[in-house]
Amino acid sequence: MKREKLLEVKDLTVAFGKRKNRFVAVDGVNFNIYKGETFGLVGESGSGKTTIGRAIMRINETDSGDIYFKGQKINGKIDKKLDREVIKNIQMIFQDPMASLNERAKVDYIVSEGLYNTKLYDDESDRKRKVEKALLSVGLLPEFASRFPHEFSGGQRQRIGIARTLVMKPELIIADEPISALDVSIRAQVINLMNDLKSTLGLTYLFIAHDLSVVRFISDRVAVIHKGQIVELAETEELYQNAVHPYTKGLLSAISMPDPKTEKNRQFEKYDKSMHHYEVEAPKWMEIRPEHWVLASDEEFERYKKALDGKVLNNR
Repeated sequence: MKREKLLEVKDLTVAFGKRKNRFVAVDGVNFNIYKGETFGLVGESGSGKTTIGRAIMRINETDSGDIYFKGQKINGKIDKKLDREVIKNIQMIFQDPMASLNERAKVDYIVSEGLYNTKLYDDESDRKRKVEKALLSVGLLPEFASRFPHEFSGGQRQRIGIARTLVMKPELIIADEPISALDVSIRAQVINLMNDLKSTLGLTYLFIAHDLSVVRFISDRVAVIHKGQIVELAETEELYQNAVHPYTKGLLSAISMPDPKTEKNRQFEKYDKSMHHYEVEAPKWMEIRPEHWVLASDEEFERYKKALDGKVLNNR
């Protein structure tokens, strides 16, 4: 079955500063996001994952490469009409629900801000109806609209943040570590809410995180990013069962186990970039199995493929 490509990122590079102070945050990244899926982007702090999200949102300027949304290029200079379409159809859930909401504004205004800016309502009663519907869809009462953010818990505030995106009826939501600032007991509630909204509203997510266990639960496909480069990309279970890149293996080895015995005997796989010899042969983005991609030199690719084929054979 052919999937509809909603977002396409081609050879994306984002850098900050100039000349001697130039820092490349994202270096030649490629991936697609298909309509109706949750695409997980995983990496450590400073790996460039948030920068990618902000580049898609047109917050960060791109140095080179292209970003296509529904077949139209959306990075660089675009006309006002397309810019308006991007604002409406691509929304973001921010990491910190305490900092991302205006403390001086009531929930009614916070949720309506996108509507005000794009005039996506007929009249005042239509606007209020849309706010009420958005609040109800995230499990909040309509009367909460008259309150201020400080009157809510962290989980409720994040629900307000989600309602603020939903009121715009977006097609793609970029969720930038939406649960990392929440209590552990609340995280599952927010993840379950996002999954429910995805199925009922037909949403597509770019889910940015550093926690591989959470990403496994919510994502259809996962890309692993390290220092601005995506090193491996595959369907979720394929990646977790058959990871080939040493960095991915290192991240997976660090996932906590609920069983104390297993946790005690767990072996960490430390990633050392010096194990690659890219000064001899530059790495390429290659497909090692159908829909399973890895960044590797030709020598590494053959080694990874041999090990993967042997593993799959032994598991039969």
